[in-house]
Amino acid sequence: MAGSGLPSLGRVKLADLVPSEGLPSDSYKLSVSTLSQSLAQYSAAIIQFSVSDGALLRSGLDSARLYFHQRASYPAPDMAHTNDPHDWCRTSGYNADPQLWLETYDYRPGITPIEPNNMMEFPPAGLPDIFSLLGKAARDILDAISFYLNLRSSPFRDILDNVPLRNREISSSVLSVCCHARPSFQGAQHHNFTTQEDGQLVMFSDHEHQVDKTLISVVKSDKPGLHIKDFQGRWVLVDEDLGPQEAIVYPGLALYQATAGYVNPALQRTEITNIQNNLFGRCSLALKLMPKSGTSLSCSEMRAAGHGVEPQFQLPVLVDNFMQRSHPIDQLFNRQSIQSFNFHPTPDGSMKPMMRRRKNDSKSKPLPPSKRLRLEAQRVLKERVQDIADKKGIKLRFCPLKDCESHIQTLDSPCANIRMEIGWPHGVPFVHPHDLPNKAKIGFLEAYEPGWSATNDMELGLTESGQASQSALG
Repeated sequence: MAGSGLPSLGRVKLADLVPSEGLPSDSYKLSVSTLSQSLAQYSAAIIQFSVSDGALLRSGLDSARLYFHQRASYPAPDMAHTNDPHDWCRTSGYNADPQLWLETYDYRPGITPIEPNNMMEFPPAGLPDIFSLLGKAARDILDAISFYLNLRSSPFRDILDNVPLRNREISSSVLSVCCHARPSFQGAQHHNFTTQEDGQLVMFSDHEHQVDKTLISVVKSDKPGLHIKDFQGRWVLVDEDLGPQEAIVYPGLALYQATAGYVNPALQRTEITNIQNNLFGRCSLALKLMPKSGTSLSCSEMRAAGHGVEPQFQLPVLVDNFMQRSHPIDQLFNRQSIQSFNFHPTPDGSMKPMMRRRKNDSKSKPLPPSKRLRLEAQRVLKERVQDIADKKGIKLRFCPLKDCESHIQTLDSPCANIRMEIGWPHGVPFVHPHDLPNKAKIGFLEAYEPGWSATNDMELGLTESGQASQSALG
């Protein structure tokens, strides 16, 4: 039912997310819808692999348990994890972080790990096959998100590693084999304790609000323990009832940047309660699909698809700079995010995404008039204007505001035909509604939703009074 949301994490078969030539199948559209809704509500989704692929992942976890079990209880000093951001695309082999009670083996194609005594290290078994499996899955999921956002096919290809890697190339993406709280691994552990609603004391590793700097992460664990914050601010145990062929997928900071904030990154933490009573701790396989070093994260694809791009996302960001700098968590979610995904069929049978407005409840503060105008303009663009353009086969490419102020005065301007075809309001510059001045936004809204002003008297009055006061100050 439209707008009702998902009662729990969405489950999607990976086979249904693999794109094919021609029109999208019903199963593909339904799977993309479920994936998108789950990412919007829970910042995570469940991906179902085939039986044979599930067996490969489980054998990888078995090998990981044995690998960490045979490691020394006290890691060598040079094995200690330093979290140096400059090494983001060069980590490989075994690392330990006693403070977090965490051990990691990073498999990165293109690098052969060497032990401190210059002996070749023997990693957990099956990592090349698992890297290939999860890497392809992550790319298919990324393409499914692109389909939802109405971007062109494979829009992130230029910032991803070559497939396969070329001579002497090193993978930016990495497969991290992790072990939390191995009882035989000794170190100074520091953890956070949280009391649940049922009164039980739950222990978490000490990175309370961890956010991966990935595009997409795909994680398969042998025990529950991964908590991710949903859009209502609640911690959800996302891997509580995973089947043997299922894994968790969640977006990271790089995708948040590349989509101009339309896809929120997952805030996560790992529960390690009662694991110390287990012989092996909690093991997981995590494929982290990363952008390629030397490239840039740009929102040009979002802009070309007609999405509004806020000022903090306007300029391209070098991937290496993005990975090496810190990103304060409290600054990531200060924008109005997509609260619910819904797909509506168009006359040609295709599926078009649409943003649903979050309903204000008694506990919500009313939005400022200017922000309400901006959100309304974005909604009408998606619900009305895009639909008209699609029916007429028109690709919307907006003008810069400064240029279009002169365009609207002439009949032979570059955007004149498009404005006439889609019924763009006279006197309103043909720029993305998100970037229109408030008065022009109101003209845009009235053109496509006659009577909008009459049903929004309060907001309109506040907006006009605000503009009048600004003019007086000027």
